[in-house]
Amino acid sequence: MDYCESIQNPVWKNIYRVIITVQRLMCYVCAIALPLIICYQVLLRYVLKAPLMGIEELMTFFIIWLYMMGGSVASEQRSHIECGILTLYIKKDKTMRVFKCFKALFSLVVCCWLTRWAFWYFQYSLKLWKTSDILNIPMFLGESSMFIGLVFMLFFGAIELIDYVRAAIQIFKEGTTE
Repeated sequence: MDYCESIQNPVWKNIYRVIITVQRLMCYVCAIALPLIICYQVLLRYVLKAPLMGIEELMTFFIIWLYMMGGSVASEQRSHIECGILTLYIKKDKTMRVFKCFKALFSLVVCCWLTRWAFWYFQYSLKLWKTSDILNIPMFLGESSMFIGLVFMLFFGAIELIDYVRAAIQIFKEGTTE
């Protein structure tokens, strides 16, 4: 489902599309790089009997970026929070739409809180500029993924909340009791 269609402003629609493209490209790159790195390490270690130090350290950067970008993709596709058992008991459409508004609001509040913490960590990591032990890769490259991923999730969470509020307002204006 393409949630971009609900955005009327062409500037926001383009920003939305750019963010989707960036996050999916990062997921694809990480998802392809990880198995290649693992295969390379297995080949070196068990076939050529010459293990390369630092491969596991390099993998952690790809893993954390894949995890955070995967979370933002799930947020964009609105599959990040499911309240399965609770929705079984909600029979009325009005009640379900109000429930979705509260779910999106709670998700947005938690995401704001985590994004604030991730920003502080982002600043700390940038100021400290630690490097990895073996390859001397700046740890900032991996640690920044938390802030960037949460900013993406915050953006998609805000759009989700706006859509659910609009849908709830619409059904209340219609006066439907289904």
